[in-house]
Amino acid sequence: MTDKLAQLSDAGVSIWLDDVSRRRLNSGNLAGLIRDKHVVGVTSNPTIFAKAVSEAADYDEQVRDLAARGASLDAAVREITTTDIRNACDLFRDVWQATGGVDGRVSIEVDPRLAHETDKTVAEALDLWKTVDRPNLLVKIPATSAGLPAITRTLAEGVSVNVTLIFSVERYREVMAAFVDGLEQAKANGHDVSTLVSVASFFVSRVDTEVDKRLDALATDEAKALRGKAAVANARLAYAAFQEFFTGDRWNALVNDGAKPQRPLWASTGVKNPDYSPTLYVDELVVADTVNTMPEATLHAAAEHSVLRGDTVTGTAAEAQQVFDDLANVGIDITDVFLTLENEGVDKFEKSWEELLDTVGGQLKAASSTGS
Repeated sequence: MTDKLAQLSDAGVSIWLDDVSRRRLNSGNLAGLIRDKHVVGVTSNPTIFAKAVSEAADYDEQVRDLAARGASLDAAVREITTTDIRNACDLFRDVWQATGGVDGRVSIEVDPRLAHETDKTVAEALDLWKTVDRPNLLVKIPATSAGLPAITRTLAEGVSVNVTLIFSVERYREVMAAFVDGLEQAKANGHDVSTLVSVASFFVSRVDTEVDKRLDALATDEAKALRGKAAVANARLAYAAFQEFFTGDRWNALVNDGAKPQRPLWASTGVKNPDYSPTLYVDELVVADTVNTMPEATLHAAAEHSVLRGDTVTGTAAEAQQVFDDLANVGIDITDVFLTLENEGVDKFEKSWEELLDTVGGQLKAASSTGS
């Protein structure tokens, strides 16, 4: 059988798993995916942690210990999540070393309630970096207006960053500028920029979900013909922006110091619409110097069903732009789409964080009652 995931990896796409939990770590599931499915990194977010902690007994022992120590709720959540991330970093250490620090990366997100507060985001990012204390960590910072300067300031302190919740190419350009600003400041601060790595998490499937909803409301033949096209076109335009940005004297000066470009990461690649191929956001976004972070279901679907045709992104910018021109012509306000998605993304992660707090709070209370 053809190893489709090996082909994807050989095409320059780093395969990361969009999920981490203590059960995956303790059961050997994650180690098996590294060994058998070419997984070379992992991402987490508040929704992933909320689900993991609520569904598994793997956290019970740590919760009992935290309750016995009288840990506060925030401290308990911090210790639970950073323990998983630290252990995942250790699991990926060999990959990190083998790839020169490019892959083998594990991401943890700052408290999403800080998404609109620059100073607190930077403080939290630096604290997470020190708490996890692993060189292959990426701290996730959302690409909100307040997040942009936080990205620069965090990188300037020598901390590697995964920029999350990017929806528009316009915002992505601002993210790349913040990244380069951060590297230049890191260099000025005496940090070795060759050790700094960043990815820009460009969300994919949510774009189709929102645009398709608006197209369906229009109920015209022209609108229906555009369903399922916006997300891939958006990502392809993002890659064109990536190719354009990382050239020129300013970037080359950093390359001379060993700097690595901020790779686009295709996030939210699980297909939401059952009418579409389950590997749509894998097959149509194959191009070198990218990451595709997949839910496990998408990973297995890609292993079984992907139709890989080589590079499906380079040279597609004009075609992708035509999709957006057509969307505008039928009445889709794409600027409003991206604003809606960013606001919803922040709100969703805030709610997930609250769910995580509620779950751990309930577990701490139960553990205290049992132990008293």
